[in-house]
Amino acid sequence: MKNKINIAFLAFIMLFSWSCTDLGEQVLDESLTGSVSEDEVVTSVVAPAYSNLSTLFLHTHLFCLQEISSDEGILPARGGKDWYDGGVFYELHRHECLAENAKIRDTWNDLTLMLSRCTSAIGTLTPMVESDATARTFLAEVRGLRAYYNMLMLDLWGIAFEKDDPNELSVILRGNDAVEYIRTELEAIVGDLKTDVGPGRLTQGGAYALLTRLHMNAAVWRDPYSTNFDFTDADMDKVIEYSTKVINDYDYVMSPEYFACFDNDNHTNKELIFAIDQRPDLSSSHNRMCYWSMSGSFYGNPLYPDGDGTDGGAITQEFYESWVEAYGDVDPADADCRFFWERLIVPEDSTIAAEDFKLNRGIYRGLQIGLQNAGHKQPFFVDEEGEYKLGPVKDVRRAAADAYVDYILEVDFTAEGSDYNRGYRVEKYEWSSVSTNGTNKGEHDLVIVRLADMYMLRAEAKLHKGDASGALADVNFVRASRTARPEVTPAPLTSLNLDILFRERGFEFYWEHQRRTDMIRFGKYEDPLIEKTNSDVKMRLFPIPQTAIDGTSIVEGYLVQNDGY
Repeated sequence: MKNKINIAFLAFIMLFSWSCTDLGEQVLDESLTGSVSEDEVVTSVVAPAYSNLSTLFLHTHLFCLQEISSDEGILPARGGKDWYDGGVFYELHRHECLAENAKIRDTWNDLTLMLSRCTSAIGTLTPMVESDATARTFLAEVRGLRAYYNMLMLDLWGIAFEKDDPNELSVILRGNDAVEYIRTELEAIVGDLKTDVGPGRLTQGGAYALLTRLHMNAAVWRDPYSTNFDFTDADMDKVIEYSTKVINDYDYVMSPEYFACFDNDNHTNKELIFAIDQRPDLSSSHNRMCYWSMSGSFYGNPLYPDGDGTDGGAITQEFYESWVEAYGDVDPADADCRFFWERLIVPEDSTIAAEDFKLNRGIYRGLQIGLQNAGHKQPFFVDEEGEYKLGPVKDVRRAAADAYVDYILEVDFTAEGSDYNRGYRVEKYEWSSVSTNGTNKGEHDLVIVRLADMYMLRAEAKLHKGDASGALADVNFVRASRTARPEVTPAPLTSLNLDILFRERGFEFYWEHQRRTDMIRFGKYEDPLIEKTNSDVKMRLFPIPQTAIDGTSIVEGYLVQNDGY
């Protein structure tokens, strides 16, 4: 189905709904072959197409849509009040969203803003490409970004926007039309992309990785409500072709330490293929993927007593039990390096120098040991030598005088199950060394695609084509690559089917903005889950925000609400 509207009108509708946007962006008029430097082109034309990515990857935007709606994440109203936010997180988890849901609207606005910025950049760069190779590279990047943003639109809402020229009409694409548009865009620009500009920019490897994802999800995106997705041989062959190209033709390398993919210096980690570069401008970067899940009495850096957590999202009991099921009598922390990394080694005298203080990484369970103070955001206790005292962390948010930060597995939306200590937590990224309040000044790149996904997607395609041994080899290669702590390098699997691969993707990519997409593709999204019983397949797509529909209502039939809402 295609609907048309003048691009200028659509841009107005998009811009009108953004309350926190810098609309005064500079756009160059002069030729790139004149006095304008490459840096100036990046700053004024290309950078705006990238600049809102860190906002998109906030804990309350795309993350909530992809993780809180899945079997990996849940967010109750802590203490009966904190994080309730009008029930928007309950809606996401229960698959009972309304078109007025603020988190869905925020994510929609992020993506339509970036699509609009891409269109502006394309309009500026296109006339220059015949005479300037630099302009050609930048144009390829922006078109590739537009394809990626449209992939997310297609995944979340079942639509994509075709906007090639500000003076042409915009077309809303659905199903196979959308898949083919995105495919042809990525194929058209991949040859003009660079290979050596790091994960913060879209490279050739990044474009092939996106094509790999596109072909793996094409069956879902063509027919999102199907009860039997058609994973065609043609698509699976392309998944294998493109993932193999990324694996063999570029310099990406699996990281021996799994959590190094999420370190503050991960910009140089060779496993990252495409990521959000937060290094250049710490004033606009964020540390929210670190602070959000952790207790409000838990502190990430002894130098900043304002830098605490917020008692946000937890993992579900079902997701934790998938680890237990996989490893049986062996604690998952002793079996798999991806589950936990003990970094905070408490000395015998329970004091530690600031430079030696490192947070544990992975899934947090039980009683937490950490920095000691006299109350919420008070100075930390130090000994006579100025070292920081460690001990059981008191939980100031809970009513009991002897309450500690002691994470309990069971979490739900009841009063008891919503308490501040309910649910195991996740600290996957390294806490920023310069964040003053726990939320600001993130240092780590936020991962979009890394090499492990190429092996995993290739394994999935091989399974669909009947090559179980080849698929098993790919999955075991990923597991065996984590050699930095050999005592917890995951043992090789002895067999593989789609259910085990789905579980393995959870172990490898938990809280990386992928789980909802995976659940739908593997036929798991309608399964029962704690606090969720809705099995309506129409909930696979989110409702188009009512503000967007209202904003385009003068063009009858242009933006039609998704079925089921």
